[in-house]
This record gives sequence, C-alpha cells and structure tokens, in this order.
Amino acid sequence: MPLIGYARVSTEDQTPLPQSQALKSAGCAEIHEEQASGGNRARPVLARVLERVSKGDTLVVVRIDRLARSLSHLLEVIERLEAKGAFFRSIQDPIDTGSPQGKFTLQVLGAAAEFERALIRERTKAGLASARTKGHVGGNPGLRAKDPAALRKVRLARQDGYMERLNETAQDWVPQVRRLRPDLAWEDVVRIINGPLPEARRWTQSRLLRAVKAYVRDGFLPAEVLARAGRRETDDRLPAIIAGIKGADPDITLQAICERLESMRERTPRGRTRWQPSSVKMLLERAERLGLMPYESSQDQM
Repeated sequence: MPLIGYARVSTEDQTPLPQSQALKSAGCAEIHEEQASGGNRARPVLARVLERVSKGDTLVVVRIDRLARSLSHLLEVIERLEAKGAFFRSIQDPIDTGSPQGKFTLQVLGAAAEFERALIRERTKAGLASARTKGHVGGNPGLRAKDPAALRKVRLARQDGYMERLNETAQDWVPQVRRLRPDLAWEDVVRIINGPLPEARRWTQSRLLRAVKAYVRDGFLPAEVLARAGRRETDDRLPAIIAGIKGADPDITLQAICERLESMRERTPRGRTRWQPSSVKMLLERAERLGLMPYESSQDQM
C-alpha cells in the first residue's frame, strides 16, 4: 500500500525537514512539501497530490493541522480520498481511515461537526425569538438607515463569505481551470470538472465563471484564463477533451475515460454513444502528437 507524505509550513523561515523526516520514518517513499497558510484551502501542492492519488494509496501527515485547520476541510479532503479508494493517516492523531478504529474516530468527528452546526442554528433562532418578545427589530440599524459605511461592511462581509465558500471547493476546479483555459471552451471545461464530482457539487457555467473572475481579481488565477478560447477544428476537439481528463488524473484507465465521456454525453468520432478503450487510446495518441498532453502524462505513456 503506497504511502504518500504531505508536509506543510506556514512561513518561509520555517522548515518542513522535521515533518519530512517523520514521514520518511513512517514509511513514506514519496513526500510533498508546501509553504502555505493552513487557512488557505487553494494550495497547489496539495491539489496536485489529491489529483494524482489513486486506489490503495494512503495520504500521510504528521499532524492533522498540517493538512487542515478546520474540521469541515479535513472531512472534505478525506471524502475526496475515499471517492478514489484511497486512505488518510495522521501519525500523531488517532486517525487512520484504513483501520476500523480510525473510521470510528472519523465518524465521531463528523457527528461532532453536525452537532456544532445544529447548536449554532438553535442559538441563533432562540436569540431572534427573545429579541422579538422584547420588541426589538432584528437587523442592523445602519442598514435600515441605508448608512453607506454599514452597507460597505455588509458588501465586504458577503464577499469574504463568498471567497471562503469558494476556497472550500477550490481543489475541485482551480487546477483544471489553470490547466485547460483558454485552450478549451468553458462548456467543455465545466463538463470535465463535473465528471468526477457528485451531483450536489457540480458546477454550472455561469457559477464557474463568477468563481474564476473572483479568483482572477484576487490574484489566485492568471488573467489569461479569461481570454477568449480559440476556435478548434472538429477533429482536434475530442483529443483536447480527453487530454484534459487524462491531465486531471494521470493514472485514469482507458475504460474509466470511456465511462467519463459517456457520463458527459460526448459522442465518439463516428457519432456513437458507447465508447471503446481502443478509440480513447487512438485519441490520446493524437492528443500527444498535437502537443495537447501534459508533459508528465506523455512521459507516463512512454
């Protein structure tokens, strides 16, 4: 069972060496190091690790806080690993999703998170009800008076809340947008992003564009991703889409690409709805000749 280590430090004056040594001692032959704030979920190294992890792999960290600073983020990462048939282990914490005890600990954490959310909702309702019985009007007095300063605070708070929600999903779409745009049209990018996601987490084109514009505005993505996509010849559109799917998951099998294309309702070059691995292989080879394949993926096929 391959062990993949992830080490993170927050500032440049910190060194990940102690974490890397502990991960190596735990049996990790592959270790990825990153310098980034724990509160920032859009971490490129972690995103690449989660993209490349495959069935049977185990992501290992020294402590939970090296991976996530919130319970919701931790559960989200573990959910992504489980969707790929992979596991998670923390050396200094009692979490190992490959063991029954670790799974039980995870279930307890999930229940605690839901209980906390329920308590917050109940306290909010109780506070509003108490205020109404005392004749207090809910809301911000400054907003009722349309005070510019109060309105600006609300706009900033809403913007911060929106960015926080985007950060929670950044690993689903930021790497693909960075890699695929502006080479592919938005409608194709959305379909590639949505392919591995459960229905509840899928994107519409308008939502994705809004998210990308917000990330470009704040410097998380280059402005080039918003450039107009060039017109593609009919015979190289399919190779480009398949190259995008392969680039998002270099270890994906030909059969899995077939299933992904069918779920996207993409037709074969002959107009059929059912895909065969031989057709995918042919289009992957064409994508490589056209220079559409990521360098690492091209090397993997050699």
